[in-house]
Amino acid sequence: MNTIDANRDALLSRLTAMANDAGVGSTTLQAAQPSQPFAPVLKQALDNVSYRQVTAGSLAAKFEQGDPAVNLPQVMVEIQKARISFEALSQVRNKFVAAYQQIMSMPL
Repeated sequence: MNTIDANRDALLSRLTAMANDAGVGSTTLQAAQPSQPFAPVLKQALDNVSYRQVTAGSLAAKFEQGDPAVNLPQVMVEIQKARISFEALSQVRNKFVAAYQQIMSMPL
């Protein structure tokens, strides 16, 4: 295994652990393996964050409309989950951009 593969695998493992800690990867990223294509894993993560945001928005709208089945703590928890998921995804993106910049600045 060359150094680029080792660095990629280590980075992917760290990012997966960070996403799992933030609650983003509990269902989407835990199955990611270094040999798996990156695009489907990224799409799953984006879909998960999008789902959390839509769910939080829907609950907030129901609460604002006075739905008795939706309570304020439930709405606040879902909003915080959506916020944290988005922030975690943003951090993962930032790490990948930094890794890409580092790889592109390597001499051949």
